[in-house]
Amino acid sequence: MNALPPNDPALGAAPRLADPEAPLRRALARHRAIATGLLAGMAALMLGAYALPPGYWAELLQAAAKAGVVGGVADWFAVTALFRRPLGLPIPHTAIIPAQKERLGQGLGRFVANHVFTEAEVARVLGRLDLAGIARSFLADPDTARPAAQALAASLPRLLASLEDGRARRLLGRLLPRLAGGAGGACVVARALRGLVEGGRHQEVVDLAITELRRLLVEKEDQLRQTIEAKVREEGGRLVGWALGATVAGRVLAGVNAELARMEAADSDLRRAFEVWLKTEVERLETDPERAAALGRAMRKAMTHPTVAAWVEDVWARLRAALEADAGNPTGRSVALLEGAFANAGTLLAEDPVARERLNRAVQRLLVRLMPAARAQLAGFIAQVVAGWDTAQVTEKIELRVGRDLQYVRMNGTLVGFLVGGALYALLTAVFGRVAF
Repeated sequence: MNALPPNDPALGAAPRLADPEAPLRRALARHRAIATGLLAGMAALMLGAYALPPGYWAELLQAAAKAGVVGGVADWFAVTALFRRPLGLPIPHTAIIPAQKERLGQGLGRFVANHVFTEAEVARVLGRLDLAGIARSFLADPDTARPAAQALAASLPRLLASLEDGRARRLLGRLLPRLAGGAGGACVVARALRGLVEGGRHQEVVDLAITELRRLLVEKEDQLRQTIEAKVREEGGRLVGWALGATVAGRVLAGVNAELARMEAADSDLRRAFEVWLKTEVERLETDPERAAALGRAMRKAMTHPTVAAWVEDVWARLRAALEADAGNPTGRSVALLEGAFANAGTLLAEDPVARERLNRAVQRLLVRLMPAARAQLAGFIAQVVAGWDTAQVTEKIELRVGRDLQYVRMNGTLVGFLVGGALYALLTAVFGRVAF
């Protein structure tokens, strides 16, 4: 009974995977056979030439054939010595690629870094690329922008985890006073206040303050009444405090409530006075450097207060917790915010040619500035990669890709040796007469 082959599907074994380099192996074997056959043919021609009757043409053929054999053997030795030891003999300076793999990697790295990856070449390549157009296409496409936004949002927890809470809080504690008390702090405040006034939102602040004051008066009415009565007794004596304390307290509270009620009206004098005062302060902050500096000092002092510092730490903790909770949500605010930012950036690049040109120039300048360090890193990276390759595998891969062309070197050496040997014999014979060759 005939046995099935080991890789027959009937045995249930997985079929062998096709060798992706099989065409290269066949091509190398074919060209190697041609080169070896040509050398063997030249050797047969040399031996056959000695069987011819003595004479000029027989000797010419002998000289040419011998030179062809020498040339073919020399080139065979040179080609073989690149990849292995010829005939397995420990001849010095052979098996060059396996023996010098690390040195070849270092030389390759230096060549690529210094002659390929240069400032001029990188600038030339970048000049042909529309980097802003590539970025615009990426940002404007929801199919690519949304996954990028989700990936970026998902990385926020790891980024926040890499920051020590204490270090981040100390950094905020140092930066916020400087930002608030700097030259731009008063300008930011003035700009925000002007926006409130021009939009009428400052009246909402007044409404909120009045509402909170009225609520506070209601909640603390008994405590305030007792405090006023105690103050009246302290100033006017026990008898006056007993007779008038409750009356004075009631009138004070009633007066405060009545004044707050008048302030609730949209056309109240106090609201108009507050608006005039606010506009005046905004103008002073924008035009008076001393006033802006005074506000900066006050804000800096306030930001360094322990209570404010504690509040900043609490804000940081809450902000971090909120970001970490929202970052993992594919439909959360973080993803939506990042996706919107990407879309806005894509729109800007699509509609503003100046922005596109600035982005292209900025990327080119950045890459050119990083080139010296990048070249050194690239050279080291290539050398490390080559050094980590398996020696036998690397040698085989190189030979499969260049070995076919090297077989032409052997063929050419055999043929050129034959022609040069014959021409040299003919020339020497013509000059010196009969010569031994």
